[in-house]
Amino acid sequence: MKKFISNIKRYKSYMLFSVKSSLKADVATSRLNWLWWILNPLLFMLVYTFVSLVVFGKGEKYFPLFVFIGLNLWNFFSACVNKSVRLVRKNKGTITKVYLPKYILIFNTMMEEGFKMCIAFLLVIVMIPIYHVHLTYRIIFAIPVVLVHLLTTYAICSIVLNLGVYIDDLAHLISVLLRLMFYMSGIIYDITTRVPEPYNKIMLYGNPVALFVSGMRRCILYEQKPSFKGLLIWAVASAIVAVIGTRIITKHENSYVKII
Repeated sequence: MKKFISNIKRYKSYMLFSVKSSLKADVATSRLNWLWWILNPLLFMLVYTFVSLVVFGKGEKYFPLFVFIGLNLWNFFSACVNKSVRLVRKNKGTITKVYLPKYILIFNTMMEEGFKMCIAFLLVIVMIPIYHVHLTYRIIFAIPVVLVHLLTTYAICSIVLNLGVYIDDLAHLISVLLRLMFYMSGIIYDITTRVPEPYNKIMLYGNPVALFVSGMRRCILYEQKPSFKGLLIWAVASAIVAVIGTRIITKHENSYVKII
């Protein structure tokens, strides 16, 4: 643990430089630059809102915000996991020349996607008064939801990064699993009301993204508390997986160069 924290401090400057460079490269060929980080979830929000409200005639209270919050959390998780599969291969030019703890690559990705998520959430701040959402002190419970979300994302990415080095086709499998997970995460519907018991609880507590999305909506939109029991369970489970994943990476990272 001490070595892990020490490496984070040691490579902090590299991480900041790498994230800054990636963000600049991401918008280098775009006229709208960083506005795409808001427009992307906004456009999908409009599509899902149209399909749900106009086509099917169903939707939750504050539905556009309901969808936008879910999409932001999902996009962060999905992008981090997707990129982690090929992180080592993508950074082959760097890791073959200098030593770099490979889990630093995960932090780079999470910081990059986290910045995009924060930019997109600015639109939520704008939309809250437009839809007359009544905010209460319960909005502070969004903090533990985000923290556990980050921990869970890192834990899954640490396992995926290692497997991605050895399994070339893992990216295709991850893509399919993430698509299935998207529809089971309640991004465009409320699992607690749309799915009958006991399946709703299984989907909610068995799928961390569904739990985080539901918890964030409860805090911001519906003046409720998230499921602290569910957050605690996933916090403990994710911490264990994160430790295991980090140790696996540390143990095998010297052999990555030979494989790729």
